Amino acid sequence: MTMGFSRVPLLRRFPVSSPALPYSSSLQSNRKINISASLSTTEESISSLIQHTPVRTRWKPMCLYFTQGKCTKMDDPMHIDTFNHNCSLELMRNAARLENLKQQEFEYFLVLDLEGKVEILEFPVLLFDAKTMDVVDLFHRFVRPTKMHEERLNQYIEGKYGKLGVDRVWHDTATPFAEVIEQFEVWLGERQLWRNELGGCLNNAAFVTCGNWDLKTKVPQQCTIAGMKLPPYFMEWINLKDVFLNFYKRRAPGMLSMMRELQIPLSGSHHLGIDDSNNIARVIHHMLTDGALLQVTAKRNPRSPEKVEFLFKNRIV
Repeated sequence: MTMGFSRVPLLRRFPVSSPALPYSSSLQSNRKINISASLSTTEESISSLIQHTPVRTRWKPMCLYFTQGKCTKMDDPMHIDTFNHNCSLELMRNAARLENLKQQEFEYFLVLDLEGKVEILEFPVLLFDAKTMDVVDLFHRFVRPTKMHEERLNQYIEGKYGKLGVDRVWHDTATPFAEVIEQFEVWLGERQLWRNELGGCLNNAAFVTCGNWDLKTKVPQQCTIAGMKLPPYFMEWINLKDVFLNFYKRRAPGMLSMMRELQIPLSGSHHLGIDDSNNIARVIHHMLTDGALLQVTAKRNPRSPEKVEFLFKNRIV
């Protein structure tokens, strides 16, 4: 199953009855990440990938309370049968294509696709393991704007998320951007991907976005609105569009065009950040199995963070 779905019938019945919890208690049984693991594509690692090929299951929309650590229906069989509570891509793997894998410069990719034009409304990050070729964890928060009038905000959310049937979830769970960043840093630290004491940069991980807008433009704007300094882990990123252009020698100006080029069907709802991040992760999976190397495409000047250097000569403008 591919194209859009409606979450209205079930998700709107589930009020949040539990307080916000650190996300570490939710996905995949507190999986511990070994940052020192090797990324070499040996026969042993390829064999491991083949042996752990997941079985294709019926597609289900993700429970958006679960992604934020707030699902209170985990003991409800109907809810479990209706909504997905697993972040894995569950992709079938082709043994022959695994031979194309290249050793990546990073062990983990943080797949980010923000939503919200006036202020950020959704902050989803999928943790993609370059060795297992799968999403192993996620951080997802809906973000409550701080500078918008309540009536205008309600209209904005109804227009943005109402048509997807998830506006109730947004109103139940959204928190201000500064709190989201605090929770995100806890999440990064628990997974040994970031330590403030070490200068605040990421550890063996890099953000992957579909374009430069998310980290070049929107995050700095939101930090200014929130009255906070731009965190140092947002100083560089991988624009998947530029990697796609240079690897395949084909121009794909957006996520949907990349998916069409690679014949990947759309999963979930376009412009729901968590679903778009999932689809971008599926593009990454396909590109890595084709032999692509994901390298940083943009860096900020440490002395003048507003200045960004683009590292690829051929890029999507």
